[in-house]
Amino acid sequence: MIAIAILAAGRGTRMKSDLPKVLHELGGRTLVERVLQSCQEIEISRRLVIVGYRSELVKESLIEAQETTKDREFPPLEFVEQTEQLGTGHAIQQLLPHLEGFPGDLLVLNGDVPLLRAETIKQLMAVHKQHQNSATILTANLPDPQGYGRVFTDSQNLVQQIIEDRDCTQAQKQNHRINAGVYCFHWPDLEKILPDLKADNDQKEYYLTDTVSSLSPVMAVDVEDYQEILGINDRKHLATTSDILQTRIKDKWLRAGVTLIDPHSITIDDTVELQADVVIEPQTHLRGKTSIASRSRIGPGSLIENSQIGENVTVLYSVISDSIVAENSRIGPYAHLRGHAQIGANCRIGNFVELKNAQIGDRTNIAHLSYLGDATLGEKVNIGAGTITANYDGKNKHKTQIGSGTKIGSNSVLVAPITLGENVTVAAGSVVTEEVPNDCLVIARSRQVVKPGWKLKEPEK
Repeated sequence: MIAIAILAAGRGTRMKSDLPKVLHELGGRTLVERVLQSCQEIEISRRLVIVGYRSELVKESLIEAQETTKDREFPPLEFVEQTEQLGTGHAIQQLLPHLEGFPGDLLVLNGDVPLLRAETIKQLMAVHKQHQNSATILTANLPDPQGYGRVFTDSQNLVQQIIEDRDCTQAQKQNHRINAGVYCFHWPDLEKILPDLKADNDQKEYYLTDTVSSLSPVMAVDVEDYQEILGINDRKHLATTSDILQTRIKDKWLRAGVTLIDPHSITIDDTVELQADVVIEPQTHLRGKTSIASRSRIGPGSLIENSQIGENVTVLYSVISDSIVAENSRIGPYAHLRGHAQIGANCRIGNFVELKNAQIGDRTNIAHLSYLGDATLGEKVNIGAGTITANYDGKNKHKTQIGSGTKIGSNSVLVAPITLGENVTVAAGSVVTEEVPNDCLVIARSRQVVKPGWKLKEPEK
């Protein structure tokens, strides 16, 4: 049996934010979500999150994330309050009433260390079980270990001593093997000694590392890539970890047959799914629950968020959010699809077109300079330049329905709620306010008047 505990109580004052540090985002997920995600390949009996600063926000965020992801397959989250933040040992002491009599192992993770791979966690747990350790700690050899506690071991990787950086002598600081802050304890062994922790250090904090001297055996496991254990204390650290995560994500997709033109100018959340033969042009950003099918070409200069793009779609200098685009359609340049727009197959959504909550049938063209909001269009509809659905009356939004084969002339306004039948032709410059049946021509404009010899009077001086 394995219980995990996530340390997520701190404010993170160096972030210069009212938001708890663990709720800052990295690649489309909060830091603490990423830590939980790293445990998804081990069998977990209980999941506890130790919260403190603005705990209600942390709880709300994690509960919402759990409801929208496969995280629901795991045991429900349990929240443990740490009203005062007096160190890692003090945080784990708060678990004593919650894990009383628990016979298994406790995996301890930090909510601000978001780059841990699931494979690393599995390796740590495997070593812990194989050697039946009282404790197993994750370590790394850093080029610059300043700020990290040092780990001293024998030739069998059995831990002899862990000393916090601030408490190290100059000689001890020459040891580059550091404590990553990730632990696996046999809980019955830890439970016995936790109440006896002392705050005998300069910071007057209770260090979880002080338990090592009272447990045996304690073994260290080195992480292969030290970047996995980098913690986040400020915005610079957040930017650094973002670069590392982006490199991981892009390497993954390049190996999977995706073309990234100028990868350094592209960002991709690791919640995004791409198929082989997708091409991502420079200055393109893919976020959230986005998927892009084979042979589609995205960018340059595009943003796609929480959207599904079909096969052989092109998107040029455009923004698409919370929308669906079917195969063989062309979007842009400078189009904006939002609010659950759905574009059929073989459509063209062209220059400076905005669609909001609009359902567009197959082989429909909206080539330029139009706004269609709260509209449903059939197949083979042609929308002329400058067409507007006037969907808002100042209080409520109203629907526009346009039948298949209908052609809307340039600079027309369709005042919703309104329905146009199939194979309707709307003359250019019309303001249509009434329902139109099938197979009609609609002319809704004033007759042109020409007055020869007329000109504006000169203003009086």
